[in-house]
Amino acid sequence: MNKVVLMGRLTRDPEVRYSQGDNSLAIARYTLAVDRRFGRNNNNGDGQTADFIPCVVFGKSAEFAEQYFKQGMRVTISGRIQTGSYTNREGQKVYTTEVVVEEQEFAESKNASQNNGGGNRYANNSNYSGDNRNAGAPKPAAAEGVDGFMNIPDGIDEELPFN
Repeated sequence: MNKVVLMGRLTRDPEVRYSQGDNSLAIARYTLAVDRRFGRNNNNGDGQTADFIPCVVFGKSAEFAEQYFKQGMRVTISGRIQTGSYTNREGQKVYTTEVVVEEQEFAESKNASQNNGGGNRYANNSNYSGDNRNAGAPKPAAAEGVDGFMNIPDGIDEELPFN
């Protein structure tokens, strides 16, 4: 099974290109900085505490990323690892590894995103899961609490199917 789940911050705004042809397809690329639990202790002593994971997403999800994802935002993605290779102009073989994103969503509230430099006006939209059913649709303002999360009414735990 090839399944990857990552949570990290965007290192810059997504780069979007469109394929050529009659049915052009949006292709977005971005890099996630994913924190490590422990820093790397290597010989040069850089103490790296994050991995920088290249990601690619296609179609409507790519258009969503272009419109709503901004540098510094914390996002969660799931997808699969894809490897490949090509020969560059100097004749050297270059190997690539990237995550092909199948689902993507915001991983923090609107206020937290703005405090971290994300500045996205829909950063609290947890309705988006990469399948485009609610692509870009913000939650109704009445459902939001003070911190950007939905308020849960008292006494609802009796109605939940789990405890």
